[in-house]
Amino acid sequence: MWGGATQKGVRANAAAWLAVIVLGAVAASLAALPGLERTFLLRAGERSEATLRLAVQGLEGALRRYEPLPALVAERPVLRQLLANPNDTALRDRIDDELQQTAEAVSASDIYLMDTTGLTLVASNHHKELSFVGRSFYYRPYFTEAMDGTIGRYFALGTTSGERGYFFAAPVMEAGAPIGVVAVKFTVDAFEEAWRAGDNDIIVKDQNDVVFMASRPEWHFRALSPLSDEALGRIEADRQYPLDRVIELPTTREPLAGRIGLMTIGADGASESFVASTTPIAEAGWQVTILTPTGPARTQALWVMAMVVLVILFAGLIAAIFIQRRARLVERIEAQRATQELLEQRVAERTADLNTANRKLRAEVDERKAAEQQLRKTQADLVQAGKLAALGQMSAALSHEFNQPLAAVKSYADNAAAFLQRGRTDEARDNVGRISQMADRMASISRHLRNFARRPQQKIGPVPLMHAVDDALALMEARLKSSGASVSFDRPERDIWVMGGHVRLQQVIVNLLSNALDAMQDQSEPVIGIAVEADRTTCRLDIRDRGTGVTEDMLGQIFDPFFTTKGPGNGLGLGLSISYNIVKDFGGTLSARNDPAGGAVFTIDLRVAAAPGKTAPMTHEVAAE
Repeated sequence: MWGGATQKGVRANAAAWLAVIVLGAVAASLAALPGLERTFLLRAGERSEATLRLAVQGLEGALRRYEPLPALVAERPVLRQLLANPNDTALRDRIDDELQQTAEAVSASDIYLMDTTGLTLVASNHHKELSFVGRSFYYRPYFTEAMDGTIGRYFALGTTSGERGYFFAAPVMEAGAPIGVVAVKFTVDAFEEAWRAGDNDIIVKDQNDVVFMASRPEWHFRALSPLSDEALGRIEADRQYPLDRVIELPTTREPLAGRIGLMTIGADGASESFVASTTPIAEAGWQVTILTPTGPARTQALWVMAMVVLVILFAGLIAAIFIQRRARLVERIEAQRATQELLEQRVAERTADLNTANRKLRAEVDERKAAEQQLRKTQADLVQAGKLAALGQMSAALSHEFNQPLAAVKSYADNAAAFLQRGRTDEARDNVGRISQMADRMASISRHLRNFARRPQQKIGPVPLMHAVDDALALMEARLKSSGASVSFDRPERDIWVMGGHVRLQQVIVNLLSNALDAMQDQSEPVIGIAVEADRTTCRLDIRDRGTGVTEDMLGQIFDPFFTTKGPGNGLGLGLSISYNIVKDFGGTLSARNDPAGGAVFTIDLRVAAAPGKTAPMTHEVAAE
């Protein structure tokens, strides 16, 4: 009874602690919501900067395109003729048509010529109802700048056409003095149409903080900060914007990171929040800002937070179920224990017949124990049989490792016979020497599998790396030709001596070349890349294929014994493992990685050795190996 009350108290305490932990985790998650929102807002701002760069590049491209145009037009001799004879009607008609054709060719809004008083003499829009001809623009800053001998630039709302545009102006020079001004105007409506097709809003403001371009027409000519009387007077004098529309647009700004911040814009009694990123166009004195609504980013943050809270609640529910089931299990064990005590009491009161039955039961238990011991012995035999099977596979790998040297021996023997028939004894003697080298190599290979699980005792010393690579390529020459493969070898200018053994290093390179060909067996023109880099202490040999590469899971076990990605009958998975141990015996490393351009790269890192005073013949190196 007291035990049941204790168990109920323990369960109540566990439930209370679980509730505290769950509520604490939920509270901590909710406290992290502002930081999570900030992260999503920053990501939204970073994503929008690509669109901002495109918008800025488009505006800068238009400015660079139209800037040299007025100076080119001003060089026409007919313009100086007209400025000298402004009453020549025929000449004016001719220039009107020429300017119209030029404006259409370069997609400019208007091109027009003014005299020194600002009066327009000819214009590309001469045929329109709102023509510039006969109108004076002396008050425009671009006219004043051009008359001073420089390139004039200005953005304004056209007083005649009522269209916003950017103006470039250049002087018409005669004897080193300006006698007139050519102006070119291009409109910005096309840019705003393109911006409206996106998910973001874009605004462009001038040096007075006045928005003159925007994807929303209602923001045109709105000021983002209070304007001084001087600025308003300058706008009125230049007739840049209609003063009745230059009204402050209430905005608040809050930095996030770098040039990304939050901007709240209030208009018509409502306010909108945006992630804002601004880039200047220095040559025009503009500030281009892209505005991304914060709603989607905040919604994503709320969704993530909701998922975290749901996970916490779900984990709390699982923990509550676990506690409840554990309490039921404890109760069941207590009931079983009480039942067991009752049975023991009844057994103690049994008669001699029941004792006899107990002896029979003990005998049965002994038989079961004997059966269990026999089962354990059988399991041990099965483990031993598994070890013997693995040793069988190891010896089977010996025949796999002899295939390439035996094929080379046969090829050299056939070549030697052919050379003897032709009387070319020197070539035959060379092939017989190579057969001897292959025999030495097979003797060395027979020791490799024996030394697979322990450190081999072969002596190592300085070895010319290029000789080992050349010998390996010679062994693989027949297979390379049959596979249609080519080798791209970035050979260093001088040979490099490394610590190792010639035959074993040659075997490692052959194994890696063979694996590279296997990786590209489905390609019509496989290419193997070989590159060598060395410094004072380390030499690196890279062998790269153009296959499908190695998955991340395979990279972790590619050098394990018996691991292979080939089909049945195509290898036991010992080549790379043996190569790994050979390079390790040399004091180096063998590693694998995927190339970003595709395929796998196997890298052999060896210690650089000093070249001996007198290079021994290659046959001596093989014998020493």
